[in-house]
Amino acid sequence: MAEAWTVEQVAAVAPSPRSVAAAEPLADGARWSALGADGRALWGRCRGSGAEPYDTMVDHVEVGWRCTCPSRKLPCKHALALLLLWVRGGVPEGSAPAPVATWIGARDRRSSPTPGSDGGTDEAPGSPRDAGDTGDDPETGADIEPSAPDRDDLDRSRDERVARMLEGLAELDRWLDDRMRTGLADPALARYDTWDRLAARLVDARAGAVANRVRRLAGLVGSNPDWHSDVLVELGMLHLVARAGRHLPELPGPLADAVAVASGWQVRKADVLAGVPDTDEWFVAGRSDVREDRIEVRRLWLYGTASRRWAMLLSFAAYQQVLDDSFTVGTVVHADLHRYPGGALRALAGDRFADPLPYVEPVPVGLAEACDLIGGAVAAEPWLERYPATVRATPTVQDGRWVLADADGSLPLLGPKRSLATLLAASAGEAVTLTVEWTPWGLQPLTVHLADRAIDVGPRADPSFVGAA
Repeated sequence: MAEAWTVEQVAAVAPSPRSVAAAEPLADGARWSALGADGRALWGRCRGSGAEPYDTMVDHVEVGWRCTCPSRKLPCKHALALLLLWVRGGVPEGSAPAPVATWIGARDRRSSPTPGSDGGTDEAPGSPRDAGDTGDDPETGADIEPSAPDRDDLDRSRDERVARMLEGLAELDRWLDDRMRTGLADPALARYDTWDRLAARLVDARAGAVANRVRRLAGLVGSNPDWHSDVLVELGMLHLVARAGRHLPELPGPLADAVAVASGWQVRKADVLAGVPDTDEWFVAGRSDVREDRIEVRRLWLYGTASRRWAMLLSFAAYQQVLDDSFTVGTVVHADLHRYPGGALRALAGDRFADPLPYVEPVPVGLAEACDLIGGAVAAEPWLERYPATVRATPTVQDGRWVLADADGSLPLLGPKRSLATLLAASAGEAVTLTVEWTPWGLQPLTVHLADRAIDVGPRADPSFVGAA
């Protein structure tokens, strides 16, 4: 099987946020029959408002869709729902039925005409008929007997994905050169569409992580009086990732893995879970929710009490879906974590060996030691955007802004007023133990660790939510 997409990638190919919202109720296995997936395609019959179910097919490698529904949106909500169901593990593996194999064969013939032919059809790959036409397939003929992908097919598919990602990074580098020539005063930078088109092309090239950075960068334009310097720094980071990604074969193993992940290379969960687990008693130090484009993202920061290493669990939700709440801030969980390749902290939760222990107050470090640890991580991966630390310091005001201070110095504090107010109330103006999330702009408080409890003050994607652990 080819690697599954992420919820972010599904949202990126949708024609609008409303289409994803319309697809969510249909991303339910009870609405589908004859479901299946292989290394190239997804298929199924969705019970809709019509008398007959809609036959839906998705090419998840070369990115195309086909549905018998009357919608003219590409992809339609049925194709998006099928993708969402697949991402969440709701589509079983199987052999493609004859209509699906015929459709895939027709797409391949149109994109790769045989030698000596004139191209066969006037339609280009990705045209409306190729992507989601509701009429009969123009390429009829004998049924194609599908076969399971062999190792050569899987290697070829991987090589094709690598080539597409490298092409996308090369295009990003050219785009950055153009931006430097035209300057940051170019009025086009103030239009979100300028950034969104680039991000969409990067998603097509399977460089989703870089696409997310591009979309976040769009929000910096005009956001404050010093936005030019902020944007220039981020453009420099994009250039670094793009250049490093184009030289992956020349990089040493761990660095190559880190660059691949930063570029957006998707690692299959099955491959991660097949690796050697990192078994420890994991202290759940903090939680941070953000909304990225149309997706809610949750980061859970875990600290190994024996290994003294950090790990991050990441979960996604779109439109009223539930984020992972199986780890409670302030508790200790004896469990396996399976780490992603490279130096990144991201991991997947594995087996648990006991019920979570009740609240335990962590052992903090000073701000100077925290800076050393964070500095080492950023030196290894300059594109790093967040890193956790549990420190002992006092929240106070210096030069008109909130900071954390101790005997070694101070660092700026970020976050909504509600979080800072809770932090100040819990500390009573004295030194307090808290877990923070480092960002290039300052420290985001996540958890206040008192003697008897943890107070969760991390950001919420839903600002109306109020809660504490």
